[in-house]
Amino acid sequence: MRTPAGRRQHARRGGKPGLHAGSFRLLLPAAFLARAAAGIPELDDIPPLRPPRAELPPTFWEQSGLWVIIAGFLLLALAGAAIWFLTRPRPPQAVPPEAQARQALEPLCHQPEDGALLSRVSQVLRHYVQAAFALPPEEMTTAEFCRAVAGHAAIGPELATALAEFLRACDQYKFSPPAPEPPLDAVSRALQLVEQAEARRAPPHPDGAAPAAAGQSAA
Repeated sequence: MRTPAGRRQHARRGGKPGLHAGSFRLLLPAAFLARAAAGIPELDDIPPLRPPRAELPPTFWEQSGLWVIIAGFLLLALAGAAIWFLTRPRPPQAVPPEAQARQALEPLCHQPEDGALLSRVSQVLRHYVQAAFALPPEEMTTAEFCRAVAGHAAIGPELATALAEFLRACDQYKFSPPAPEPPLDAVSRALQLVEQAEARRAPPHPDGAAPAAAGQSAA
């Protein structure tokens, strides 16, 4: 039998009066049975686990990141090469001398035939003959030019005479005082001389006849 002091000490420890350790041990199985009957899981019970998930596959960058970077550098290099190819300076295309002469003479057809026009026409014709027949490219006077074409075998005496007569006529019209003379029609005559020179430069026909003569006979 406990004394009043013992009861107070027992109360401080959390004990209940009239409940000893043996009776507490008998109540524990009953509490467990009551929780089990009510379907309340025990605190120490492990809940059912979900099935394990499959392992995450590697991402696109993990698989192909290096190849994507290499392909990007290759595309940049190809784009740079294409830009360089399209924007590179191209060598100027060589224009035939007869085309240059026609391009320079045809716009002069409808201009008044004065000294400036005659100087321009004679200059274009001289440059054409120098380029077409490989004459020296330096500037020559009319007399010097006539002597150079007179002794040129590819030009021939007929064309050389026609060139000399035309250039002397241009000089005469340029430096003579104005007079009521008929116009020289310098542009048309210069174009005819270019055509005549091109006929001289054309390769001979296989049958030995000139291309112009063959064309006239066919007509």
